[in-house]
Amino acid sequence: MAHSVMIIEDEEALALLLKYNLEKEGFEVIWEARGNKALAEVEKHCPSVVLLDWMLPEISGIDILRLIRSKPDIKNIPVIMLTAKGEEEDKIKGLSSGADDYVTKPFSIPELIARIKTNIRRTPDIMAKKELIFEDIRMDLVEKKVFRGNNYIHLGPTEFRLLRMLLEHPGKVFSRENLLRSVWGDNIYVESRTVDVHIRRLRKSLNEFGPDYIRTVRATGYSIDNSIPDDSVEE
Repeated sequence: MAHSVMIIEDEEALALLLKYNLEKEGFEVIWEARGNKALAEVEKHCPSVVLLDWMLPEISGIDILRLIRSKPDIKNIPVIMLTAKGEEEDKIKGLSSGADDYVTKPFSIPELIARIKTNIRRTPDIMAKKELIFEDIRMDLVEKKVFRGNNYIHLGPTEFRLLRMLLEHPGKVFSRENLLRSVWGDNIYVESRTVDVHIRRLRKSLNEFGPDYIRTVRATGYSIDNSIPDDSVEE
């Protein structure tokens, strides 16, 4: 399965050069030239790695990087900064803002490709997956769709993130606090019982087409599991 690279770069000639060379190496390539559309495109495509220009119109690459790192669904995607800013203090700013690597323009295409491959190898396998499957539940990570058997399940964004977290670690019990941090993020304050509300919505949507695989562990939290013990009840 091919890895995907998203190029966020407003200089068309450079973007097309990168696209050509990356596709020759077997990568799927998505190009976005508009800084104000970049975050939504990263969330939509969930690429294996992002090549991010620092100097973009409308919003800087550094600000986009910080937004990526604040989003639970995409915060672990490797980001390589592409920039003409070669001073040490600029590199430090880029890396301290969450960049995984930093390449100064002009750069060697073979070196950049080597850096891309290195960053992908460092990434957890889950980032390379295009779908998650548990029993008859299938989550398409590219199209952001969920199916139960042949039935499409419409989920809100929060329920989608909750289900993704459970599907990535079947059998693991997550506390409400774990789920709050992973799904809502560290910078948003919501009460822990909010998790219960969204779990109920997720159950209602999924269970229309099959058995309940979401396990409730009293006073602890939730997991997705196909062996439901006595302590599993809907709260």
